[in-house]
Amino acid sequence: MKNFNANEIYDKGTFNRYHFSLLFWLFITILFDGYDTAVYGAIVPVLMEEWSLTPVQAGAIGSYTVIGTVIGAFIFGLMADKIGPKKVTVISVILFSIFTVLAGFANSPVMFTVCRVIAGFGLGGVMPNVVALTTEFAPKKIRNAMVAIVFCGYSLGSMSVALLSTSIIGSFGWKPLYWLAGIMLFLLPIMVKALPESLQILAKQDKHDQIRAILRKAVPSEDIPDSVIFAKAAAQKHTKTPIAALFNNKRGLTTVMFWIASFCSFILIYAMNTWLTKLMIQAGYNLNSSLLFLALLNVGAIIGIIIGGFLMEKYGYKKVLLPLFLSGSVALVFIGITKSLVLAYILVGIIGAASIGIHSLMFPLVSQYYPPEMRSTGVGIMMAFGRVGGIVSPTLVGMLMALNLSVQVNFTVIAIAGVLGTLAMALVQEKHAYYNQNKNQPLQADKVV
Repeated sequence: MKNFNANEIYDKGTFNRYHFSLLFWLFITILFDGYDTAVYGAIVPVLMEEWSLTPVQAGAIGSYTVIGTVIGAFIFGLMADKIGPKKVTVISVILFSIFTVLAGFANSPVMFTVCRVIAGFGLGGVMPNVVALTTEFAPKKIRNAMVAIVFCGYSLGSMSVALLSTSIIGSFGWKPLYWLAGIMLFLLPIMVKALPESLQILAKQDKHDQIRAILRKAVPSEDIPDSVIFAKAAAQKHTKTPIAALFNNKRGLTTVMFWIASFCSFILIYAMNTWLTKLMIQAGYNLNSSLLFLALLNVGAIIGIIIGGFLMEKYGYKKVLLPLFLSGSVALVFIGITKSLVLAYILVGIIGAASIGIHSLMFPLVSQYYPPEMRSTGVGIMMAFGRVGGIVSPTLVGMLMALNLSVQVNFTVIAIAGVLGTLAMALVQEKHAYYNQNKNQPLQADKVV
């Protein structure tokens, strides 16, 4: 009996209500991920005053939180290729939602940090698995653009923190900002019903009825008889661990460059999310104005993601990612010296596109660079390595600020990460990518032995 490749059939579909529903819920999931990541940066000035924290202590709390995301990205990335990205996404959402809410009840730095670290486990698990699901289930012809649009949710979540903070902190304090994360727990049952499990995972588990149900919704024009059996992905040979497979078939150099680029982008993301508000206050702006800069950072990220996603469809990945990465470093240098408020707004927007935006735009590249059976592992390990930059960044910038250096020097040091990220992206070898190797030939279904 011939086995059919479920992903090949799925890719024949065009965008319809089914795609809209699942992409909407992936967008909402990433929105809350972005909200949770950015909320600490909005309340840093308040916590420093309320708990008498030094800049180094405040930065350390941010770094400890990211340690949880590193562990989560590593463990959940590997787990997803075994039990499925949908299951891992649900587990991750439950973790970060519950412990973010609990952080809002903390009355000491220690309890607050413990809750944030555990929430970080969930935060680390969300992104690589949403990437895997979006890459697999977005219509093939607009896949890059749809991955980019889903990850606009991250920036929208971060931006909502800035907008809500201006009214909530002054009237109710910082704690309600953390309680709002509990909304995702109420939405979770609907999300679970709307999201499908990976077709490859379902095929591996011989759940052919579920695959047929998904294909009939996504590709209604195709006739899917009840007798159809779907192929399992071919097992990777000669690899002792899932991580080792990332270095097969001449992918080693690019795998390392992905890790370095992710590391650099996370330095920029966490430096901005944690310290932009405080840095702009240091530059002479009040708290409300500084929170507006945080909102504009994410506006820039959304614009960069949307435009960049469509440009990548037309011109390819590197022609978009390289200049965008470098532009962030240039903007960081100039924001430290500009006296123009309007120019400062524009530069912050560019920084958002070149930090939060660049990492979101890397997802369609990285997820399609690897074969489907190692997609979650590839993205998850990249995220784990990248988030080490998120550990280093808050403490590093806190140490810089403790030295009472000028705002210009602080921004210039942060800009170095953008230059290194640009160099890493320049060394990515697209010729060895899965999407290039399979551009002119269909995926072959496994034969039944």
